[in-house]
Amino acid sequence: MRSTRATRAGGTGAVIDAALYGAVLRILEWTLAAYDRLGIVRSREGNRLANSAPLDNYPTRDGKYVCIVAGSDANFSRLCKAMDRPDLLDDPRFTKLVDRAAHGDVINGIVADWTNTLDARDIEERCVACDVPVATAYTAADIFADPHMIDRSDLVTVDDPVIGPIRQQAPFPRMVGETPSAPAGAPRLGAHTREVLADLLDLSDADLDQLDEQGVI
Repeated sequence: MRSTRATRAGGTGAVIDAALYGAVLRILEWTLAAYDRLGIVRSREGNRLANSAPLDNYPTRDGKYVCIVAGSDANFSRLCKAMDRPDLLDDPRFTKLVDRAAHGDVINGIVADWTNTLDARDIEERCVACDVPVATAYTAADIFADPHMIDRSDLVTVDDPVIGPIRQQAPFPRMVGETPSAPAGAPRLGAHTREVLADLLDLSDADLDQLDEQGVI
């Protein structure tokens, strides 16, 4: 996607080069650096990481999943507080990150046992209170009901010419303070035929009417 916007009083524009794959490329973490320096080709690991634990999408009592990232020593200590499990800090298997990574299945299992006893909201509240990185995995229904997304107008209603009004994602990015406007629905086949022919071929309304009568357009 390329767009221009006037940046100075003189009207000089600047080109924004925003390739769609750029966002994905930026979240590959150490994948490219590891290949460049160590020749490691990273493969699928699921939700966990071989060199960090506890870290996973954990099931909750109300059928949701919460993502908890507590691999660092500081975050693990905070998670133990949120779980009311200070005893885990004295377990030699979980003392340091390298120890927890070596016993990843064990510590992730302990955290999963805890999350299974609580609803997602309760887990989030406990983790946030202890400064533990956490987020509930959203369904489409959760997105529609989220007060933050509602307040930010992250969903807009588009009047589609075929199926009628439909709520969908608002345009991004947008300028701070500007309410996103709903885009027009995708046009029906031939909706702009006369406009295009008049613009490109300089045809008059009479010409277009004649072509319409002849079944050309």
